[in-house]
Amino acid sequence: MLHHDWPVPANVGIAMTNRHGGVSTHPFDSLNLGLHVGDAIERVMANRELLSKQLTLAADPVWLEQVHGTHVLNLDTLTLVSPRLANQSLANASADKLIADASYSRTVRRVCAIMTADCLPVLLCNQAGTEVAAAHAGWRGLCDGVIEATAAQFSSPMNELIAYLGPAIGPQKFEVGAEVKQAFCALHPQAAACFIPNGDKYLANIVSLAKLRLSLLGVSHIYSADICTITDTNYFSYRRDKVTGRMASLIWLKS
Repeated sequence: MLHHDWPVPANVGIAMTNRHGGVSTHPFDSLNLGLHVGDAIERVMANRELLSKQLTLAADPVWLEQVHGTHVLNLDTLTLVSPRLANQSLANASADKLIADASYSRTVRRVCAIMTADCLPVLLCNQAGTEVAAAHAGWRGLCDGVIEATAAQFSSPMNELIAYLGPAIGPQKFEVGAEVKQAFCALHPQAAACFIPNGDKYLANIVSLAKLRLSLLGVSHIYSADICTITDTNYFSYRRDKVTGRMASLIWLKS
């Protein structure tokens, strides 16, 4: 589990896992929380149960089927919210698949959770400790506006939000093509500072890109782990290992 000294409202619980403390075997050793990566289902479910017990959660986290999009699942109304589509009732979704890349709640003990293995986990809450959200920010979702879509669920002003950015692929390892830089810079020219030329490609700083998008929204209270999942083998990394597990980042209201 990631240890941090970030200021967190007393009524808010946050947690970011590493790869240790579970029952999965190689190459998913050991606290793999993803059902979609090829690990044995019974081991993943045992890991999820271990996590819930360790965090003394009153209810299981709401696990999402992530697709690198911008849909936000409102856990209070059980409605998918998209910046591009009309709200969709979950009655039309698969009973066992909640397809979204972020979730939001203002209900006590309802746990927002997203999984990563190089992508950036973004946890949000308000300073009053009455609203929480979690977003999965790969470069596509980040560029398309998953942070903005998630922040839009809050009734609190943007300057009252707190953001926590977890372990992700580091700026020395995240090589992307020119089209990625162009996509970000077309939206915000300031994003150019987040890309360093590397031959005919670029090294992208996904944490700095997220901080830029948050700051443009008016969010100024931003804390980041600054841990590279590729170089730190305590974390799962898809780019490093290809076949690997998934970490989880969770946020919830305690009472």
